[in-house]
Amino acid sequence: KRRRVSGPVMAAPPPSAAGEPASPPPPLQYSLLLQHLVGDKRQPRAWDPAALGGIPCPPKSEKQKMVERVMESCPFKAALACVGGFVLGGAFGVFTAGIDTNVGFDPKDPYRTPTAKEVLKDMGQRGISYAKNFAIVGAMFSCTECVVESYRGKSDWKNSVISGCITGGAIGFRAGLKAGVIGCGGFAAFSAAVDYYLR
Repeated sequence: KRRRVSGPVMAAPPPSAAGEPASPPPPLQYSLLLQHLVGDKRQPRAWDPAALGGIPCPPKSEKQKMVERVMESCPFKAALACVGGFVLGGAFGVFTAGIDTNVGFDPKDPYRTPTAKEVLKDMGQRGISYAKNFAIVGAMFSCTECVVESYRGKSDWKNSVISGCITGGAIGFRAGLKAGVIGCGGFAAFSAAVDYYLR
């Protein structure tokens, strides 16, 4: 009597010719599956939202498009940088005045202790002065960078370096040509360092 064997029966490899080495047995099916899942035959798949039904994105209205165009314009960026520079400069001026021991100092009477009103007045004046300077520098730098980026058609570190050089040179040029060159190089290097850190 013959026994019946249950389950899949793998075909025996064909007999090899005389003098030739025997061929290796065929790999198991789960080994082929693992090669396609985690092995060297695995192919990366790009994530496609459309394959999962897509992400709902309603069409933009004309008002939304107009708001986007305004926010991406150079005047808006310059105004935003001006406001941010004003706030930052004012805070920096008040902070430096708060730790300065000469705030409220009267050269006519150096031994007199300044009052709180005089100290607050000097802190306010220094804060306003710093705020104005920071606002002007921020507006100049942002507007120049936007113009350079629009002209070049690229968004990279060169825009920051060029705009930093122009801004620093324009600010330092009021004190002479040498100061303008130093301001151009210093502001360009600072802009490149900040851009490298942020990117």
